Amino acid sequence: MCLGDLVGYGPDPNEVITRIRALGAAVIRGNHDKASCGLDEAEDFNEAALQAVMWTRQQLRPENLDFLRKLPAGPQEVEGIVLVHGALHDEDEYVFAPAQALPGLLDAPAPVCFFGHTHFQGGFSYRNGKLEVLHLRPASTVSFTALRLEPGTRYLLNPGSVGQPRDGDARAAFAVADLVHGVVEFWRVPYEVSAVQERMRRAGLPEPLVLRLSHGR
Repeated sequence: MCLGDLVGYGPDPNEVITRIRALGAAVIRGNHDKASCGLDEAEDFNEAALQAVMWTRQQLRPENLDFLRKLPAGPQEVEGIVLVHGALHDEDEYVFAPAQALPGLLDAPAPVCFFGHTHFQGGFSYRNGKLEVLHLRPASTVSFTALRLEPGTRYLLNPGSVGQPRDGDARAAFAVADLVHGVVEFWRVPYEVSAVQERMRRAGLPEPLVLRLSHGR
């Protein structure tokens, strides 16, 4: 499953979409997907992000542009998990604070909802009127941390970003959800950051976007 923003920053947009399509993944759109395929003009993007989006739009093959244009907006429920890009009621809203998370926790059509957009691994839980912030990012010395899903509790969880984490850990971030056994694992995996940075530089993508990959910021 993918929560959107397949493209928009990295140097391999066609390869990413081809891989996602081959996997048969359940995908919803993100704001960078909309901008990269022309559904949104990205007027609120900063200069570096806008340059990257315009470059991506020029690189995408017609079939991949069409794939992005046809991606559904969240929320979408897949195998008992609700997928949203930003907030439940607004796909472009960032959810950082408990007050922003509460509507999604209360209104999602299933107890477990995954969201993206912030590039921060973590989330929120709600039970009996109590809302908690969940700190789920693995320490730098380990690969994953696990969350036990409690019956009667609702969850709004962010698996983090594979391609551009922003929580200070440069490793790729994702989650593995096992609803049968009530466990969600939050993973971090190292990859060849320097190789990606070199391809970005060859493509002429903005240097701030290149440098931030080294720091996960």
